[in-house]
This record gives sequence, structure tokens and C-alpha cells, in this order.
Amino acid sequence: MPKAFLLNLLLLLSLSRYTYGQQGKLFKYCNAFDKLNSQVTNGSINRNKAAHSFSSLITKIKAVYTPSTDDKWVFPLAGYSARDIGGTHGDGYNDKGYNYFDGNKHTAHPAHDIFIDDRNHDDLDDHTQLPVNVLAVADGLVLACSNTWDAESDLRGGRYIWLYHPQQNIITYYAHNRNVFVKPGDIIKRGQKIAEVGRTGFNAYKQRSPTHLHFSAFNLTGNLPVPYNPYQALTQAARL
Repeated sequence: MPKAFLLNLLLLLSLSRYTYGQQGKLFKYCNAFDKLNSQVTNGSINRNKAAHSFSSLITKIKAVYTPSTDDKWVFPLAGYSARDIGGTHGDGYNDKGYNYFDGNKHTAHPAHDIFIDDRNHDDLDDHTQLPVNVLAVADGLVLACSNTWDAESDLRGGRYIWLYHPQQNIITYYAHNRNVFVKPGDIIKRGQKIAEVGRTGFNAYKQRSPTHLHFSAFNLTGNLPVPYNPYQALTQAARL
């Protein structure tokens, strides 16, 4: 059975668990989260107010969204593996001083950069001459995303996606994408294509930067995002 067909079938079965009213609430809450995330990123909302809204929206989503029982991960880049993570044994990760609510002005690097073979910086794998697919590491829900970015922007994430995984009570973040193929409120299956690797974002766009996926993971502590190092989970993730 083709993999794409199987993923679509699983997605339809997931959606069938929800009534029309429940689906409507999920889209409403996720679109509100998407708006909040944009406000946090551009610094147009007070940090305390943002934290309160964040916690409130996560609480509402948890009340509606039924967690999957599958908590296993797949590697977030199709055709690649933990060997392509930057640094040595994950030492590129640094969350010291990071606060999500600092938005685009945040410090530190609570993430792993996963590099693709793209010497000429055209967003394509040098061997296949095709875009590299970004995959959801686990079943989840799209909280926020953006498929718009221009080279004059100072926003560092470029085209990005935030996914919520209630079975693990975590959020994952995928940045610098070429194209994004999901929207807030979408229910996502593990291994589903959600984007393609790109070079969007203030620093990622520059020629000195190799093409990569910026991947982060956050525990929800008191329904607020606290970064943690997902290196071990990435090394143990299944490859597609």
C-alpha cells in the first residue's frame, strides 16, 4: 500500500474522531494561537499577557483534542538522519537565557540545525535535485505557521511551523522552510510531509549559511513552553 495513501487514510480516521463542533473549536483556538504567536514574534504584546493567553489557549485545546497513543518519533528530514545534525553529538544546542516570550529578540539557540546536501544553495538536494521533505516527528496538531517571508524581513524563523503533541505534552518547531503545506488547526500524522527545507529567515538566507532545518522541542510546564534538548529522541527516531 503506497505510503501517501496510508497517511491520508490515517488522517481521515483521526478526523472522524471529532464532531463538527469540536473541529470548529480546534480551528478557532489554533487560529487564535497563530495570531498570538505572531504578536509574540513581532513584540506587539506584553510578555505577561502573552503568557496568560498562551496557557489559556493550550488549556482549551487540551480539552478538545484527543491525544494519539503513538508517541514514537520519525526523523524530521526525509532521507536524512542524526548524522546530519550540526555540531558534535548535539553540542549545537544551547537554551541558556532563552524565553519564548522574547519573540524575535530572544537569545540562545535552543535547537538543532539539520543540514542537507546543497552546496549551491538552491534549496535542492545535490544528489536528487529535488526539495527535501520536512516531516512531523509525531502525531499532532498545527498550532501556528507562516508560508510568507521576504528577504527584507528581519524575522529569523522565516517560514515556520509549530506543532502540538499532546501524547508527550510537547511542542515542536520547524523553521527556515522553503514551502509550508499545513495550516493552523490541521491534524497531522507522524511522518506526514508538512514542509520542504529552505533558506528563509534573516540569517538562514545569507550565503554563509548552509541550507538546513532549524528544529526545536519544548515541554509544556504549567502549559507554558520550556525548551529541552531533543537530541536523544532524534538519534533514536525512525528514518523515512
